[in-house]
Amino acid sequence: MKPRLPSWTASLTWKAAVFITVMCCALAAMLGAFVHVAVTGQTVGNAREKALTKLQDVTRLYEAGDRLPPDSGIDLADLPGSLRDLALEGRRGTMVAEYDGRPLMWAAGPADDGQVVAAGIDYSQGARTIEGLDRAIAVSSVLAIGATLLVGAFGVTRVTRRLHQTATVARRISAGDLDARVNDPRTKDPDRAPDEVATVAGALDTMAASLQGKLESEQRFTADVAHELRTPLTGLHAAAELLPPGRPAEMVRERVQTMRTLTEDLLEISRLDSRREEVDLDSHELGPLVERAAQGTDTRVEVVRNVRIETDRRRLERVLGNLIANAHKHGRPPVLVTVDGPVVSVRDHGDGYPDYLVEHGPQRFRTEGGAKGHGLGLTIAVGQARVLGAQLRFTNDPDGGAVARLTLPYDAGEGAQGPRRGDA
Repeated sequence: MKPRLPSWTASLTWKAAVFITVMCCALAAMLGAFVHVAVTGQTVGNAREKALTKLQDVTRLYEAGDRLPPDSGIDLADLPGSLRDLALEGRRGTMVAEYDGRPLMWAAGPADDGQVVAAGIDYSQGARTIEGLDRAIAVSSVLAIGATLLVGAFGVTRVTRRLHQTATVARRISAGDLDARVNDPRTKDPDRAPDEVATVAGALDTMAASLQGKLESEQRFTADVAHELRTPLTGLHAAAELLPPGRPAEMVRERVQTMRTLTEDLLEISRLDSRREEVDLDSHELGPLVERAAQGTDTRVEVVRNVRIETDRRRLERVLGNLIANAHKHGRPPVLVTVDGPVVSVRDHGDGYPDYLVEHGPQRFRTEGGAKGHGLGLTIAVGQARVLGAQLRFTNDPDGGAVARLTLPYDAGEGAQGPRRGDA
């Protein structure tokens, strides 16, 4: 199994920090190696020239029979073996080796009598120079990498912070907050060229403003149409009541009532879309409230655990009424409503919700499978649940049937009551 990296390694800040560190280390290594090679070559070259010059002087002194200077001699026992072999072959060479606990640059060559003449110079200063240089390269590289990493992290963090702000605003817009804007200052100053992040932020703000305008125009249109329809429908309803009894009069009244219900639903949706609804909270026992919402329908209510909640009774009954009505209209009996603490589930035993509704939620004026209706009941239920601060989820039971689960805000300190069952 391929190992997975921690989630924080996917962040742009971490990747940028790793990239900057690797590049700094590579650059420091290349520069350090170049300086080390250059200085070491120069130091060793100078010491080699001095050692060869001393070797020439020692050779002349030896041939003249004079006394040889310190750190020189004939067939010295401490002379490195490879350098001795090179001299016995008739060639001259140099090598750094330890002598009496200190480094010497040895130079050796052949003498006229077949012996090896050698001369050495003190290489301690050169060794200390190279060691100090390597230490300075290491310390300066660490400091340079740390400083570059801090500056780079600061710059990248500023960019990623702006990206996170843009992403947060995008999520707020997708959640319905159409007033959310990034308002990047770089997009408002004409004398300042915007960077790529500012361009994305400006495009998001422009898109949000355009989307908000179109949605508000659509909401105003829906509300205006619904308001305009109410007056003629009221007159039509009054006229239908004056028709003589019979099947045609019943059909007219039925169609008028359908139109009035549709108009009221459209008005309610327009109010919910405006997101300016206010709740009238009060304390209620959830079990009796659910039973009251199910009255007049062939619905079984089962209270597993009753609780007292703070909610808007009228809006909650509207949500439950729409869910129960949808279960009876599009599902099959028995319809069961279960109260388990602050969670209310409405289940039927029909074919279940369509896939699009389970994945994306209800959509107005959309139904499948030849079902009658306009898709407004569940849309209103979702909107009213949002006003209440509740969560409404639509799923299908594995054993068949649609399940709508409403989770209400609940303070555990309110207490709970025991189970009871009933039929509404």
